[in-house]
Amino acid sequence: MLVRTARLLPLIAANHLCYSRLPSAIQILGWSLGRTLRTMEPQKAAQDPTDHPQTAASAPSSAETTGPRASEKSPPEGLLPGETVVKEGKASILFPSANEVFYNPVQEFNRDLTCAVITEFARDLLVQRGVKVVVPGEKERVVVSLSEEAEQTDGQKDQADGQTDEPALTATVGEKCERGLRVLEGLAASGLRSVRFALEVPGLQSVTANDFSTKAAALISRNARYNGVDHLLQASCQDASMLMYEKRGKKERYDVIDLDPYGSPATFLDAAVQAVADGGLLCITCTDMAVMAGNSGETCYSKYGSVSIKAKYCHEMALRIILHSLDQRAAVYQRYIHPLLSVSVDFYIRVFVRVFTGQATVKNSASKQALIYNCVGCGSFHLQRMGRRTSNGKNMKYSAATGPPVGPDCGHCGQRHQMGGPIWAEPIHDSAFVQKVLSAVSGNPTRFGTSKRIEGVLSMVTEELEDVPLYYTVDQLSSTVHCNTPPLLQFRSALLHAGHRVSLSHACKNAIKTDAPPAVIWDVMRCWEKSNPVKREKLSQTSPAFKILSTEPSLDACFSVRDDANPQSRKRHLTRFQENPQAFWGPKARAKAGGGISTDLQDKRKKFQNKRKTPITDSSQLKNFPCKKFRQRKCNLFNPAPSPHNGQSFIFLSA
Repeated sequence: MLVRTARLLPLIAANHLCYSRLPSAIQILGWSLGRTLRTMEPQKAAQDPTDHPQTAASAPSSAETTGPRASEKSPPEGLLPGETVVKEGKASILFPSANEVFYNPVQEFNRDLTCAVITEFARDLLVQRGVKVVVPGEKERVVVSLSEEAEQTDGQKDQADGQTDEPALTATVGEKCERGLRVLEGLAASGLRSVRFALEVPGLQSVTANDFSTKAAALISRNARYNGVDHLLQASCQDASMLMYEKRGKKERYDVIDLDPYGSPATFLDAAVQAVADGGLLCITCTDMAVMAGNSGETCYSKYGSVSIKAKYCHEMALRIILHSLDQRAAVYQRYIHPLLSVSVDFYIRVFVRVFTGQATVKNSASKQALIYNCVGCGSFHLQRMGRRTSNGKNMKYSAATGPPVGPDCGHCGQRHQMGGPIWAEPIHDSAFVQKVLSAVSGNPTRFGTSKRIEGVLSMVTEELEDVPLYYTVDQLSSTVHCNTPPLLQFRSALLHAGHRVSLSHACKNAIKTDAPPAVIWDVMRCWEKSNPVKREKLSQTSPAFKILSTEPSLDACFSVRDDANPQSRKRHLTRFQENPQAFWGPKARAKAGGGISTDLQDKRKKFQNKRKTPITDSSQLKNFPCKKFRQRKCNLFNPAPSPHNGQSFIFLSA
């Protein structure tokens, strides 16, 4: 470097530079030389201080006091050609221009909800380890329970652990907690979710962001340093299943495992239920809704061990299918699940379950699953439990269930039944836990960008009937009878007047969850049809509508609106069913393993539009098939034969 500096002196004198500028010139030259010798690893700081995700309030104070002064830091390295910065929450993520890493901005709600759930899970779990979780901007009342029973219970636990006099530790966001959670994101892609965990979720010991792509793993490392969370986040480049299989030991298991694959998570579930700690949290996303919603029941069975049905309740059934699959795979290893929250939003489903170990509780697994008998005519459904348990004093007796609950034909419309399942027939939410998450989000509305939607969805979840699987829809009932659709509040009021419980569902806007049997529901529709008659002479005698309306109702339904028929989430005008955030907002294309130029789904649609309708004129694009009759000299496809073959043993057919 000194030799190169000496060569600059004549140039400085020739240009009449002041000797006072020589130190700055040497400093610039030294920085340039250091930049050329520096590795390709990016620096933590961004070019613009405003682009850095950690402000003075969110960045750890220890980094400011122990690190070098701002004037002594090396200049930040710029973005690579074609790279862009995507900001979500407190994270700023570097993205390449090529379609090498998968990212969908519409799933911000998914990531926000996950951060909120893991925060409450950490609060409940770390309090047993003597750690208090603190979230910036959150009210104290959400964090601490002042009940005397809770204090006594905590005191007993502390005495048992010998930690009664030890002061509670405090865990904040961005700081490493030695007693904190070990988190794994098995399919991290760009690492956005893991970076947000490190920046927004307190009480973490480590976050492992894994991806099978080497380019994605390198990008994760860059994003960790770019956001200043490399002390918490480690990148991994392994097969997700093999990584989880390697962590099956009790001391190596993860407290939280997040799986958000492209499509089905079925291939990762077996490893996930083994690699999660006892009482740990599994966060699973399924985007293969076409399979789980009934379009391919045979494919659904091969992946999840359950046959899906194309019905109005398909979205809640999809939630219960994935819960059934998780419980079935966990039971193999003497483990069982406890669902905390299960939501169906947009184009995917998301479940949060805790996994416990207990041989005695696993015996209840069969009685928690059920088959579905669905009528293809009127849509009435019945559930058949797979097993039965009875109490014999202090002992439980397990036996096979008896059935079926229906006859060969539907008792309401005379049509046949189709079978689906088995599905999870127990509650899909933990109301107490959901209420904690809801209180935390509503008490700190500026924490997430989708706080309003989280509040609306969770409010509907708390209003759902826990012990009532699946639902009907008002438009389905009216379509079956061929009458006008009754107003939602009037229909709910009629069921309430009849002495039954009723609620809405977050999975469908017009859903009716009720403990009323199908006979009562059709009696209500018969009463509604009397005030809104249909032209019965136009109904076919074999149609479900004719069969249902031919029977007189056994009750006199009252459609006067009750005050309790309108739920609080509807009265408060919460964001329950959000409109599409943008055009073409659905699932994105799969990331290419070798990179390449990104292709929008809109361009693909235009390219393949009317592909089957457009006749093919180029014979090179047609498929070739052997003509067996030509070989036997019996071909009469063309007249005269076989001259059109021109001595060939193949003919051209359209694709």
